Amino acid sequence: MKIHCLQHIETETLGNIATWIEEKSQELTKTLLYEEGHTFPDPGDFDLLLIMGGTMSVYQEEEYPWLKLEKDFVRRTIEAGKPILGSCFGAQMLAEVLGGKVSRNRFKEIGWHRVRSTVNEKGNKHFTEECPPVSELPADIPPEFTAFMWHGDTFEIPAGAARLFESEACQNQGFIYNGNVLGLQFHPEADEQWIKNLIEDSGHEIVEGKYIRTEEEMLGQEEILEGARALAFAVMDWFEQRSAKPEAGQNLEIEVPAEEVG
Repeated sequence: MKIHCLQHIETETLGNIATWIEEKSQELTKTLLYEEGHTFPDPGDFDLLLIMGGTMSVYQEEEYPWLKLEKDFVRRTIEAGKPILGSCFGAQMLAEVLGGKVSRNRFKEIGWHRVRSTVNEKGNKHFTEECPPVSELPADIPPEFTAFMWHGDTFEIPAGAARLFESEACQNQGFIYNGNVLGLQFHPEADEQWIKNLIEDSGHEIVEGKYIRTEEEMLGQEEILEGARALAFAVMDWFEQRSAKPEAGQNLEIEVPAEEVG
């Protein structure tokens, strides 16, 4: 499987996902958005797109002019029917490209937090006729788990997508679109070194807050880290299966909201 990664800052790397890629001997290429002269490949040149996190917001196009080009690339990749995983900022980008609004969340979430699935035995209460059945979701993800967060923004669930996860501080923690586009507000890639790097880069955000954990609460959580790694591997195994079944996705044409035209 050929994997292409969109990386927005040096510290937000692939973590657990990199471990999975190495163990599976998969092919990986990257577009480093923080470097000048970056380019985007043709969607036909890869099997899976990873959109990682970042310290910017998807609506900051004036501060980060390359965001417009990235959104266009992501839109073309979705329309080509390619599987996509978006993590945190990446999920917000997917939501916006698909027509959902991204805005400030009521609370910042930083550190380990419990996440609940919104899928039950009868299916997701948010599913519509356009949404995939529960059988198409990663089966190894438990109904409740602990995941790493570091975000202040949130997204609306786009039309035609299904809400998958929620937390106490953030209603929309994940969604699926077209059976192969997965947006996760949390960071399945977070391993111990990844967290240390993020603390070093953005530790000034660790202030007193209801949903902001201390550095001590974030690090050295071996049991939680094992669960996070298992979850990341389950997600990547699912994508590997989806990439082997091209019919899981289909060529689409995304309707651009009127205010985005021109």
